[in-house]
Amino acid sequence: MIVVSDTSPICYLLLIEEIDLLPQLYKQVYIPQAVQQELVNNRSPAVVKAWIEHPPEWLVICSVEVLDANLAYLDPGERAVIALAEEQGADLVIVDDGLGRRAARTRQLKVTGLLGVLDTAAQQNLVNFPGAISRLQQTTFRVSRSLLESLLQQYKLDDKRLTD
Repeated sequence: MIVVSDTSPICYLLLIEEIDLLPQLYKQVYIPQAVQQELVNNRSPAVVKAWIEHPPEWLVICSVEVLDANLAYLDPGERAVIALAEEQGADLVIVDDGLGRRAARTRQLKVTGLLGVLDTAAQQNLVNFPGAISRLQQTTFRVSRSLLESLLQQYKLDDKRLTD
């Protein structure tokens, strides 16, 4: 399975100390050099910069040959993620930004975001979803309250079924 990730899912997984979910779920994750550059940016948290300076073996950093001028409205990382996903024939793209998600979908790429990764991991009993969300809420991660409540409610119902 070929999985390409944008910057923010990696950043937030590092901040909530769940980065190991990526290799557990997908074995390898590809990122373009533009995402690597965003991760080492001065605005990135120290833990993120330290991690990307010595990337794990499961992270594959790739150069991208051609960036589509039609995607100029996206930030460089998102443009490069979509280009790399198309070059590699990716099975999944992990991106949180709404414009990036829409652009990837219009190109027939399968898309998930950080919450989708956490949900998939929770379904495989790799992470406690409410606990991960609680830690995520201590960061600058933004998500609609209704989406978050809907996902959390699903886990409350699952917990209730287990105790009944």
